[in-house]
Amino acid sequence: MRNLLKLSVFFFLAIFMMSSCGKKERSTSTGWMYNDQEWGGFEKLDYEGQVTGPNLVLVEGGTFTMGLSDQDVTYDWSNIPRRVTVSSFYMDETEVSNIHYKEYLYWLKRVFGESYPEVRINALPDTLVWREELSFNEPFVETYFRHPSYDNYPVVGVNWVQANEFCRWRTDRVNEMVLIEKGILNPNSEQKDEDNFNTESYLAGQYQGNVRKNLPDLQTGGERAVRFEDGILLPAYRLPTEAEWEYAALALVGNQTTEQDERISDRRLYPWDGNTVRQQRRNRDQGKILANFKRGRGDYMGMAGKLNDHAHITASVTSFMPNDFGLYNMAGNVSEWTMDLYRPLTSSALRDVENHDLNPYRGGKFETKVLDENGAPVEKDSLGRIRYRYVEDDEVADRENFQRGQVYNYLDGDKESEVFYEYGITTLISDKSRVIKGGSWADRAYWMAPGARRFKEEDKSDRTLGFRCAMTRVGGPSGNEDTGGNMFKFKKKKVDRRYK
Repeated sequence: MRNLLKLSVFFFLAIFMMSSCGKKERSTSTGWMYNDQEWGGFEKLDYEGQVTGPNLVLVEGGTFTMGLSDQDVTYDWSNIPRRVTVSSFYMDETEVSNIHYKEYLYWLKRVFGESYPEVRINALPDTLVWREELSFNEPFVETYFRHPSYDNYPVVGVNWVQANEFCRWRTDRVNEMVLIEKGILNPNSEQKDEDNFNTESYLAGQYQGNVRKNLPDLQTGGERAVRFEDGILLPAYRLPTEAEWEYAALALVGNQTTEQDERISDRRLYPWDGNTVRQQRRNRDQGKILANFKRGRGDYMGMAGKLNDHAHITASVTSFMPNDFGLYNMAGNVSEWTMDLYRPLTSSALRDVENHDLNPYRGGKFETKVLDENGAPVEKDSLGRIRYRYVEDDEVADRENFQRGQVYNYLDGDKESEVFYEYGITTLISDKSRVIKGGSWADRAYWMAPGARRFKEEDKSDRTLGFRCAMTRVGGPSGNEDTGGNMFKFKKKKVDRRYK
């Protein structure tokens, strides 16, 4: 009798669990069934969160004091300290290396080389940045980008426009790999001209690709392509904003007193603790140089037999210890492009206008897709990209949150600020001036402070200037559990994490 009772309970629980597992979720608003073709096929995802793209590290956002943390030796007054908050985002663990950029050029040649060779030509780094009148740097002109000895060194000679184009290309290649890993597309090395995978074109239905197996369509019972609402495709790779770059470089999370409070024990002058460029901890590395920079006039790497940073020019992108966010070379090696347009009084505008203290950024030139009479994107261009146009002021004149299509000069260079920049007459600042951050191998220690800022014209490049990519974090700020949701199971090369 007891055994019969146990058996009855077992069967009851089994039937209950089977019925529970098969029960579909209902809308708490309408009571209608989700994910059921019989109820219209509206889909609700059990979404696990944004995955982490290749080479990216999650930088958990927060508040910090943005601006100079050292004496303003240039007397520019262009970076007054002010408190802001940065949302969580992803940042490249390393600077973009020569091998990364060579992969990009190879793809451009393979896809556009026959019909549009100028696309690859326009993307080539300027190797002549190494040439100087009174220096024998000619070997670097020929070898730095092309020779495999420098594959893992940061790419230089790339201007701001080229860096942005690299980010666009990388977005599409990573998202194409996402769809291949998901079993939706097959690899396709035969892409040519406009018939290449572009994330936006794919989402707009203007690129199909070599389909392996599409997703089930709960509305029709058939199959469908991936949609933006599926959360499968990643946001765009892009350059970091100035605020993001500075926040990531400081990595003040390493100075938080405990996990339970919001106190930071100390500000940082560099991406590490202390006010020197040498390791201060009492261990075997004490006294070793922490970054690749120019120690003094004519001293780029120290003396033979006792080199300090082991780099006469750039160093490998994985040289030296990473900061507390896990990012390499956020001081020294090469300076880096950011998204921001340079204006000296930006810090004053941010300090005085309270609603601009979340994700501050200057450089807005708003765009919108070119649509047909049915509201759909018009046919993609000859390179396979969706067409955009700039927003006109009269289109947004009635809005409350913004009234201009281009806000480069908002509160610094417009009639409200009573400041004007006459390029070539009274200033070298123009609408092409972009903020660069971080010191380089050819800079003194002062420029390695994350708060220091300089600018360069967006169509210019330099042997001391490179870049790394960032990506917006969608959803919660703390990531997906402990793994960051990294779906890319790449086997990482062993890197040199020692102090040079």
